[in-house]
Amino acid sequence: MNRLLLLSRGFASIATVAGGATLLGAPPTPPAYDRSRDSLLHPTPKEFLREMSTDRPDKTESAYSVDAGHFQVEMDLVTYTRDRDRTGGGDVSTDAWSVAPINLKVGLLHDVDLQLILEPHHRVRTHDRIAGTVVRQSGFGDTTVRIKKNFWGNDGGPSALAMMPYVKLPTHDDGLGNDAVEGGITFPLALELPAGWSLGAMTQVDVLRNDTGSGHHAGLVNTVTFGHDLIGKLAGYVEFFSEVSTQRGDPWVGTVDLGLTYGLTENLQLDAGINLGVTRSADDFNPFLGLSWRF
Repeated sequence: MNRLLLLSRGFASIATVAGGATLLGAPPTPPAYDRSRDSLLHPTPKEFLREMSTDRPDKTESAYSVDAGHFQVEMDLVTYTRDRDRTGGGDVSTDAWSVAPINLKVGLLHDVDLQLILEPHHRVRTHDRIAGTVVRQSGFGDTTVRIKKNFWGNDGGPSALAMMPYVKLPTHDDGLGNDAVEGGITFPLALELPAGWSLGAMTQVDVLRNDTGSGHHAGLVNTVTFGHDLIGKLAGYVEFFSEVSTQRGDPWVGTVDLGLTYGLTENLQLDAGINLGVTRSADDFNPFLGLSWRF
């Protein structure tokens, strides 16, 4: 019996090599990478980066944060907005161009990122057809600072939830804002659906300055978007956007939004789309072309 025991131990020793191979020759499963150690000063290694997720092109914010120690640039190359308001017996048309509005993002921790939204150049033309006047404005827009905290789903799973408080700073030129510090908080949700569909939803509560210039009121934004891969790296989405204000006399704003995204690489994505107003208070249409890049 002792000889048999020694012989079995000898075979077990031969079957286990220095690298830890099993009897069948397969290497042991490596330990899972622990992202909780990652930070701005300890970036996530490139081989462990998550699939890039962006807060654009739809209005529904992403529930996923940027990987720690990495940067992401999301921007409209150009966007145009057209609106014609005939309420109250008036007739005012507004044409607005924005060049390179940009969201600069950096991953602070494995589940937290910081965002700085800049509006380098706006050009607005307002034509009052009744009064026969034309007003032109141009210059820098307001600046928004946001911080996103992912609660779950960042690294996989059928759902994800995040929280994103923000503050808007009045840095505009030429009357392109209301000269007020405003803020709010956003809760984005992501869900995987059957048949390759995905759902994004968002609830946002805003604290906004009253039109009278004194006091504040609340605004409530809700969105839902459905996305699906189309061909290869081309994907599309359809979205419904709703904004309701508690300020007396403010109308409901609603839009239906359509768009496409195309992944050129794992870290570079193009997008294009159009937002269509479905209520009188919404802009009539807003086409755009954009780009997102991670490094």
